[in-house]
Amino acid sequence: MFGRVKPLDAILATAEKKSLHRSLGAFQLTMLGVGAIIGTGIFVLTAEAAQKAGPGMMISFIIAGFVCAVAALCYAEMASMVPVSGSAYTYSYAVMGEMLAWMVGWALVLEYAVAAGAVAVGWSGYFTGLLREFLGLDLGTMWTAGPIDGGLFNVPAFLISLFVTWLLIIGTKESAFVNAILVAVKIAALTLFVVLAVPVMNSQNFEPFAPLGFGGISAAAASIFFAYVGFDAVSTAAEETKNPQRNMPIGLIGSLAICTLFYLLVAAGVIGSVGAQPLFDAAGNAIAPGSKELAAACAAQATEVVVCSKEALAWTLREIGWQQVGNLVGLAAGLALPSVILMMMFGQTRIFFVMSRDGLLPEVLSKVHPKYRTPHVVTMITGVFVAFFAALFPVGALADISNSGTLFAFAMVAIAVLVLRKRDPNRARPFRTPAVMLVAPLAAIGCVYLFWSLSAYTKLLFVGWAAVGLLVYFGYSRSRSHVGLGRVEVHEEDADAPQQPVPPLPGGIDIND
Repeated sequence: MFGRVKPLDAILATAEKKSLHRSLGAFQLTMLGVGAIIGTGIFVLTAEAAQKAGPGMMISFIIAGFVCAVAALCYAEMASMVPVSGSAYTYSYAVMGEMLAWMVGWALVLEYAVAAGAVAVGWSGYFTGLLREFLGLDLGTMWTAGPIDGGLFNVPAFLISLFVTWLLIIGTKESAFVNAILVAVKIAALTLFVVLAVPVMNSQNFEPFAPLGFGGISAAAASIFFAYVGFDAVSTAAEETKNPQRNMPIGLIGSLAICTLFYLLVAAGVIGSVGAQPLFDAAGNAIAPGSKELAAACAAQATEVVVCSKEALAWTLREIGWQQVGNLVGLAAGLALPSVILMMMFGQTRIFFVMSRDGLLPEVLSKVHPKYRTPHVVTMITGVFVAFFAALFPVGALADISNSGTLFAFAMVAIAVLVLRKRDPNRARPFRTPAVMLVAPLAAIGCVYLFWSLSAYTKLLFVGWAAVGLLVYFGYSRSRSHVGLGRVEVHEEDADAPQQPVPPLPGGIDIND
């Protein structure tokens, strides 16, 4: 099980051939993190969190942010030691062996592909809201929601997924200028929301604070974790950081602290201005988010409530009298979210690409298009799956499934840091996790705690996905693995390809160039 290890020295030898200029300080790292983190989760999952925890979702944001912080510190040590593509998959291969690396890579499919589907569904909610507000065109729910959500097929989510797939195939790289504008648009939209919603808060809307108890707060934290995914963009910039031992913790903790504060203010604005109590069934039980029962309960409401909204922030502003500003916030989400879908799908295709190069997946998946020089086969396959995920499933279910894969991968990284500290204590580490004997176990335990707080349905899906992964590994991958066949090769393409395109800093500074 642990015998097939991809030699760390071979990986590092390739990485050392590409020396990156160390130019990023603490402020640039912090801004990089803020730009990467703020996005989908806060625009899309606020209603989902309200149905699970009510006003207690404010505590959920703090819990999820803390787990992210300790996981990020472990991630940063591995990223600084092994600055090549493949992310947690590569780290696990170098430390814990092929089978666990395969399982991590298999879990990362859930992190990236399903997350891209979740973002597409979130974008669809804001897009249909914009059509309704600006053009008076109400598309109804039949073709704008999946079967579980009371519809039949989410056409806007399906189409935006295919559009992003096409962009990835032809190799269109967003300019630093456009990316910087999108980061600024997201932050400006949330700032405007806070400025308008917080002053009209009513303290009575915070009571009861935790209608579903701490279990509801934990369940919401497990979902809200999705709102922080992207912080690893800071970790992967370790090789380009001046004085990483000082600046990496500042960048990681600073960006997470700023985003957590932002999220708390946004949550307070939603709760205080329009209320955020969950809906209950006739027996007094909270209705599961993203279920047919919730869709029916929402349809029966005399007036719409935030837990029923597909565009929670824009809807809230319209409810408190800022109709046009609400439309602008909806427009900001509509403009910014497709770039997040692109980032998620890029990460997914590159993980599959590296696994294919290692022989664990069919070689055809690592074929590069002769004209566009992109891995077009795996991109097309990924894009079709993402499109159907988005068309058929509700955003909350997709976010939770994505989180299950992310939490598993991050727990493995935390364990890998401890194993490597014990096995190879003298190896050079540009960044060392502070208080590693405390931080790494906290990260692993925190990830397990959030995983356990996911719905039973999500955990069963993850177990089923893992079982399929093991069947594929023992039925195909194990006998074709390059490491197993004694062909250890580290590709220049792997060393040069980032695990995920790092969003440029505000002002157009692009560290990918």
